[in-house]
Amino acid sequence: MGGNDRQAEPDEIPRHHVGVDGFWMDTTEVTNRQFAEFVNATGYITTAERKPDWNELKKQMPPGTKEPDDSLLVPAALVFDPPKQPVGLLDYTQWWNWKKGADWKHPQGARSSVKGKGDEPVVQVSWYDAEAYCKWAGKRLPTEAEWEWAARGGLKNKIYPWGDEPIDRRKIKANTWQGDFPYRNTMRDKYYRLAPVASFPPNGYGLYDMAGNAWEWCADYYDYNYYKTVFNGAKNPKGPEKSYDPDEPYTSMRVIRGGSFLCNAGYCSGYRVSARMKSTEDSGMENLSFRCVMSR
Repeated sequence: MGGNDRQAEPDEIPRHHVGVDGFWMDTTEVTNRQFAEFVNATGYITTAERKPDWNELKKQMPPGTKEPDDSLLVPAALVFDPPKQPVGLLDYTQWWNWKKGADWKHPQGARSSVKGKGDEPVVQVSWYDAEAYCKWAGKRLPTEAEWEWAARGGLKNKIYPWGDEPIDRRKIKANTWQGDFPYRNTMRDKYYRLAPVASFPPNGYGLYDMAGNAWEWCADYYDYNYYKTVFNGAKNPKGPEKSYDPDEPYTSMRVIRGGSFLCNAGYCSGYRVSARMKSTEDSGMENLSFRCVMSR
């Protein structure tokens, strides 16, 4: 587990051996159609559909942060809003927009819809939403170790679910960003945003979209330094006891894996099997989904 190539980030190191017990995993990300069945059966309301609670939000902010105007505390989520020209890649606000009315039924905002997109992965779902769906389905979210084991598809010491061949060489392997991120996508893979699940070949375990399309929630808290504390041979690691991100030390983060349609070699190679990313538990984003597992 962990990175061993030149793209590996510090939080992917050191590489280490872990063991996991057998488990079953959904072959695809949970789709809009499947999530709608859950909502229709339970009446569940997702995080993005609720007005944010400032008393909860301020727990993730530096001490002394002032309460925002009430007009900003509205149901909303993060939507990809591409610029028309090159921008600096260190400032993600250049292409992410906190949009009122964005939720799982309206992924790009109130005027958008998932009508006719039942086979696309459900997005704009928080970690809490994913947990609720898994519980309803009699399943659970994968641990980070289970997710990486599954993504490798039986291959050893390979960078991607398909091996070591760079993602843009020869045939298309996943739904990612081709061209110049974030303003020009050549759509060599035929998709500007999400693709229907299973649009690309599966890995060696028959799992689709373990690279690209949408990031996937894992059960584990995210800790930047966690791999430095895991001993070789650890069995069924479940992650750290609490979250720590040096960039946002007051915020509780969970691990997300697999990359998305916004990843490319020049900006985000999150489709590598060892790549780790994180997001706040209450976040909804246009490129963040999940899949479920069951213990054997």
